[in-house]
Amino acid sequence: MKKSETPVRISAAGSAALSQRSGKTLGQRFLDNWQLYALLLIPVVLTVVYKYIPMYGIQIAFRDFDPNLGYLGSRWVGFDWFTRFFKAPTFWRMMKNTVAISVFGLLWSFPVPIILSPVINQVRFHKFKRVVQTVLYAPHFISVMVICGMIKIFLSPTGGLLNLILGTQIDFLTHSEFFRTIYIASGIWQDAGWGCIIYLATLANVDPGLYEAAKMDGASVFQRILHIDIPELMPMVVLNLIMAAGGIMNVGFEKVWLLQTDLNKATSDVIAVYVYQQGIEQAKYSYSTAVGLFNTAINIVLLIIVNKIVSRVSEVEFV
Repeated sequence: MKKSETPVRISAAGSAALSQRSGKTLGQRFLDNWQLYALLLIPVVLTVVYKYIPMYGIQIAFRDFDPNLGYLGSRWVGFDWFTRFFKAPTFWRMMKNTVAISVFGLLWSFPVPIILSPVINQVRFHKFKRVVQTVLYAPHFISVMVICGMIKIFLSPTGGLLNLILGTQIDFLTHSEFFRTIYIASGIWQDAGWGCIIYLATLANVDPGLYEAAKMDGASVFQRILHIDIPELMPMVVLNLIMAAGGIMNVGFEKVWLLQTDLNKATSDVIAVYVYQQGIEQAKYSYSTAVGLFNTAINIVLLIIVNKIVSRVSEVEFV
């Protein structure tokens, strides 16, 4: 027996519209939708001006740049600046500190918004829920300089809250073994609430009927989170993980710079601070550009690797 085939019927008006659309030239389609192209032009121009045109200056990483001679007039030195960086006495210490702060920060801070968002989503008292969200979001809007000032006051050996609780007089910022914990813990407090927003927006699209059906079946709050919320969040979690892995070498310069002391450099000396010191303080433009370019190249490689690994174990792929 032959399989019955259902013919696809297109009305005469629809057929005429399709043939008319396919027969239009690019210029005609542009004129028909010029408003959309005009809106698209704004971000395209901004991206080109602020992202692509400055890439022309990357060449100074391969030159002995002299501002008086300009880009093309400066002597070409190839990979000399990269070799100098690899041979720097503090190279391995900076690499170790940068990777350690980023990896430990990712391991500790990345799961926090994922845990908080389903818990907040399950709160049914709307006023209490808004208060909790406001309290969690507020630290994100405090500037890094103010945050660092608060940390120094909180950890002060004379009158600091932590020392008053412990009954000690320890200057925690002068002990290198405490720096990573201080950096990561303050980062979690500042950004955990803000990171919940995208996950809460994802959970807002979940059909309320699923929760009602789960309640009728006797599912507890934990079971509803485990079997409804978590699967719904997984695609967004994977995308955020890939993006976070792509910036694993980008340790926040401002906070490290403001909390760094001569006594904690063993764990606070990172590449971002080194680039600032070499490029701004010592005016070594070519050298600092080479170091920054190396840092960016590592991020791109990590982004590609993590994306490939994640795409093999899940259906989500970022690039």
